[in-house]
Amino acid sequence: MWQVVVSKLKLINANGEVAGNVAASDALFGREYNEALVHQLVTAYLANARSGNRAQKTRAEVHHSTKKPWRQKGTGRARSGMTSSPIWRKGGRAFPNKPDENFSQKVNRKMYRAGMATILSQLVRDDRLVVVEDLTVDSPKTKAFAEQVKKLGMDQVLFLTTQLDENVFLSSRNLHNVLVLEAQQADPYSLLRFKKIVVTKAAVAQLEEQWA
Repeated sequence: MWQVVVSKLKLINANGEVAGNVAASDALFGREYNEALVHQLVTAYLANARSGNRAQKTRAEVHHSTKKPWRQKGTGRARSGMTSSPIWRKGGRAFPNKPDENFSQKVNRKMYRAGMATILSQLVRDDRLVVVEDLTVDSPKTKAFAEQVKKLGMDQVLFLTTQLDENVFLSSRNLHNVLVLEAQQADPYSLLRFKKIVVTKAAVAQLEEQWA
């Protein structure tokens, strides 16, 4: 008979005090750490976020004259054809960067799922991931949400919720080092970038459904 292994996540109240535990899937929150897999996930995520719009000029595209700078022989200097040569200052590039570069990296779905579980498991082990009952705010005021974050005793924090409330979105968007996302929008880079991850109870269930 199969035995379901359960992990315990720390549940905190509005004042940041431990109020109990929340049972969660061990497949998602109890996985061994795999540094190589996490590195590949983050590298691919950042690479895919690149716009790839950089551009440099070739020797044909730089502003230059086609006049020969000096005669071929007799000056004692190295021969030169035109000032747009790549070895000249302000000359064109021999192998320029162009906007049609493709920086995208493919990560298999199975690897991405395993990587997200690895990151979440390590966050639990490092005591960086905690659970709250719910995430609400009465009015769309930044000051009110800032007070709520201060009560939790956190300064750099990522909140994960099932559905982003309009008041929460409006009151949190202008706070430095605070980000609120829906659970389905969680990405490897954001999970690692913030010191603390605060997840609602409902969002834990959604993460389990999505990644476990």
